[in-house]
Amino acid sequence: MDYSIEDITRLTGFSKHTLRYYEKAGLLDPIDRNTSGHRRYTEQDLGRLNFLGKLRTTGMSIQDMRLYIELLRQGDHTRVERLNILEHHHTQVSEQIAALQDALKAIEYKIQLYRKTSN
Repeated sequence: MDYSIEDITRLTGFSKHTLRYYEKAGLLDPIDRNTSGHRRYTEQDLGRLNFLGKLRTTGMSIQDMRLYIELLRQGDHTRVERLNILEHHHTQVSEQIAALQDALKAIEYKIQLYRKTSN
């Protein structure tokens, strides 16, 4: 099955501009085009975009995403390097989550104080 750019924007939440940028940035393999020149995305493209979306949501830089994809293209012998990239990112995300949870507790504490003094 293949997808139009409109399908992909609907399925991934990425804008057309972002999809074109990701293609130019080397995060996607060259996208096939139909006879009228419109981009046609594959299931593999959709899967990669969904994963890239998770990486962006969690704050990975385009530069690190590009490195990960370049290693992916080089084949199985880069698995350890890719694993290291993902483990490092995982640590960063876990630390961010912990910091957010701490900040949320402080906000909840203040909310409780305001609720007590409002009565």
